[in-house]
Amino acid sequence: MAGVNVSPASLLELIAEIAEIPINAGVFKKDCADLTRRVCLLTHLVEEIRDSKPIDPAAASSSENDWWSDLVVGLQAAKRLLSSATRFQARDSSDGAVKRISFQLQCITWKLEKALSNLPYDLYDISDEVGEQVELARSQLRRAMQRYGSLNSNKFLNGLSEPMERDAFSNVKIKAEEEKLEGISETVPFGEEKKQLRKSSSISLAFYLSKDADTDRLDKMVTKNTDESKKSDKLTIPVDFLCPVSLELMKDPVIVATGQTYERVYIQRWIDCGNLTCPKTQQKLENFTLTPNYVLRSLISRWCTEHNIEQPAGYINGRSRNRGDMSVIKALVQKLSSRSIEERRNAVSEIRSLSKRSTDNRILIAEAGAIPVLVNLLTSEDVATQENAITCVLNLSIYDNNKELIMFAGAVTSIVQVLRAGTMEARENAAATLFSLSLADENKIIIGGSGAIPALVDLLENGTPRGKKDAATALFNLCIYQGNKGRAVRAGIVPALVKMLSDSSSHRMVDEALTILSVLASNLEAKAAIVKANTLPALIGILQTGQARNRENAAAILLSLCKRDTEKLVSIGRLGAVVPLMDLSNNGTERGKRKATSLLELLRKACQ
Repeated sequence: MAGVNVSPASLLELIAEIAEIPINAGVFKKDCADLTRRVCLLTHLVEEIRDSKPIDPAAASSSENDWWSDLVVGLQAAKRLLSSATRFQARDSSDGAVKRISFQLQCITWKLEKALSNLPYDLYDISDEVGEQVELARSQLRRAMQRYGSLNSNKFLNGLSEPMERDAFSNVKIKAEEEKLEGISETVPFGEEKKQLRKSSSISLAFYLSKDADTDRLDKMVTKNTDESKKSDKLTIPVDFLCPVSLELMKDPVIVATGQTYERVYIQRWIDCGNLTCPKTQQKLENFTLTPNYVLRSLISRWCTEHNIEQPAGYINGRSRNRGDMSVIKALVQKLSSRSIEERRNAVSEIRSLSKRSTDNRILIAEAGAIPVLVNLLTSEDVATQENAITCVLNLSIYDNNKELIMFAGAVTSIVQVLRAGTMEARENAAATLFSLSLADENKIIIGGSGAIPALVDLLENGTPRGKKDAATALFNLCIYQGNKGRAVRAGIVPALVKMLSDSSSHRMVDEALTILSVLASNLEAKAAIVKANTLPALIGILQTGQARNRENAAAILLSLCKRDTEKLVSIGRLGAVVPLMDLSNNGTERGKRKATSLLELLRKACQ
């Protein structure tokens, strides 16, 4: 079980390597792009496993290790396959080579789905948002398996272990590949289709094994030249009507900045999870505006009517027509004001569950007037009610239009109170809520003046790993506004951040600490505090041995501190900054190169 010894950090590096594999034009371009996108969805999961680390995989039981081993093996196989399949051209190789790649795509899809289905959530601190991402990835993998067909487990395992040799896609004998497929269970459709396929020379193997050949179309093509009476009566949904993320018939199609169309709920969830790119094209989204695709919605509606298919629930301006949901939510909102503590507790728990499920629910809950009532419940003496109320506000704030309603309800004061005196879970969610609200620039000023920053600094120093991350994220966003930098310095943020640079127990927070310090370093008050905290040796150490992003930020901070200060320039020269700066100027990121080159020039002038 070699995968057990692979650490989460190593797995993150593997996922990053997979994401960087170029997807060139070719027979399997779409399959490779889809596989890469599904692998990238697992980044946040592995990050949370790395950060929570409740168990050591090497010391865990066999059953606990199975899922991790499956995940590692699947990702390693995915890297090998993608490195080769992206270069594959149909004209360069035989049909046997096409079958080989398709077979391994099936193997990898099966292995990854198996790993995620056995994920022991109770052993790790997995957030609801990441859990939703995992379920999204699983559902996509399951649908891909249905299109690829079901194979015998032993064949899958053998396929995963096969190396992808350089000449794997040339001079491959079809006979050998067909023998490999003989092990397919004869009881499944894929096996039957394969038998019939060999009788029908008019069907392209490349098409048969490509993802575009969905099961229903394949049924019809395979049986066309054999037995008309066995022709599939299933209806194929036009591919343009399916959401590229969920692979389901769209009910509320919207257009993103790249021009691609998605189901509103799924693309909103993708964006809410912090993704900045278009899932299909991987291009950076210039904005997050979702424009209703009324033409496509009309076509879907007409198609459903013509084929006597029940139409998906429609939307008007992005709002659900299902008023039954609204009546349920309104009843729950009324119970939030009940005199019964138990009834209030149950109602807010239900609303918490609804608010995390979809953007549509967040819209309906706000329309039902829940926000002012939930804000009042933030000061509840009942612990469970308060925890659920702050989580509801956090979930609702994800939808941009609700941010203004939450601020208008005067929520910030109550959120800060929870941040100061709530349970640890409530404090963490309060910090996350402040971050979400501070994404609107005008809110940075209000939150900064509310007393939130000292409470966030306290959580940064004394919170759980998750709490520290939530606090760091909120502080970083608030400190983008110049007026909040002095507040953060006076609240003691600099000593807390500097401690993270050298404290082994906080090694996972080095990236966050450096990022915040690089933002603060332009402020005179912050500069003085950073120097007073004796930060220079730690920054030089990171410059020498840190990761690329951390070295870049260390150089940026040093440049801010040493500009127009010859004494500090001489000091960092004595501490050994020159050699790592020269290396960074040649091998770093573009920003890192600029910062290192500027520092080296200042050092040269100081020496003269």
